Amino acid sequence: MTSTPAHLRHHLQLFGMACMWGSTWSMGRVVVQVMPPLTAASVRIAIACAALLLALVAGSGLAPLQALRPRQWAGLALAAAFGVCGYAVCFMLALQHVPAGKAATVVALNPVPPLLLAAWLFGEKLNLRILAGMVLAVIGALTAISRGHPLAMLTGDIGPGEALLLTTVLCWTGYTLIGRVLLAGIAPLPATLATTFFGSLMLLGVATLTEGPQAWLQMADAPAEAWLSLLGLALGGTSLAYLWYFAGIRQLGVGTAAGYMSLVPVFGILISSLWLDEPLHASLLAGGAMVVSGMLMMNLGKR
Repeated sequence: MTSTPAHLRHHLQLFGMACMWGSTWSMGRVVVQVMPPLTAASVRIAIACAALLLALVAGSGLAPLQALRPRQWAGLALAAAFGVCGYAVCFMLALQHVPAGKAATVVALNPVPPLLLAAWLFGEKLNLRILAGMVLAVIGALTAISRGHPLAMLTGDIGPGEALLLTTVLCWTGYTLIGRVLLAGIAPLPATLATTFFGSLMLLGVATLTEGPQAWLQMADAPAEAWLSLLGLALGGTSLAYLWYFAGIRQLGVGTAAGYMSLVPVFGILISSLWLDEPLHASLLAGGAMVVSGMLMMNLGKR
């Protein structure tokens, strides 16, 4: 049985995780204004990979990686294509078109397709509370993304930024379902390290083909604020936040850890408003409130 101070530490870490994930949208917005987005994304993932490698070596050495079978390596590479490379490309490109606070509300959509597909493909059970939470979170996210006109999303009246945000949801769905099928039995830290390694190689290839070698000159000329934001994305939003999330799942359970995800859009909206002076229009606040309520309902339903 864990002690009360240990419980408190893990709760504080999950709170910090939600804050860091909420801040990634603002940091990404700062980065894409002055850096080539895909080259910056490849550097971010490479830095995160190096940090995760140090954490693995310090904890258990390379034995968990050496124990992986070829099928597991293939699954990790496929997961990286969706959850690291595809997600990072759409994330960075979307932030060239939409405000950070608005983009942060898309977090509410991430659990919805995986839950529905898992119920269909694997027979996982859904209850009324989960379904009601899904509907509320989706309506809230679409309200915030579309500036109070969610039906515009259904008629195709959306811009490239909104389309890219919705594509990140599809990438996360692929990543989640691949993990459900192919990655069972792999510990979280080596799995995260391997996917970030494959993802950084894929991103580097995509960036080289699309942005060319001159992108590295633009990176070198970027101001200090952009580099600090990139380091924050890599070390905070990618490495440390994932480690705290997995530690919270291990010590407090999936339901408790997942419940903290409802804070991510809240922090995303608040940080973008305070840091980037983005306006808090009514549709964003209303959509954000529905997102948080819907995510809490889903997490309570899972318990």
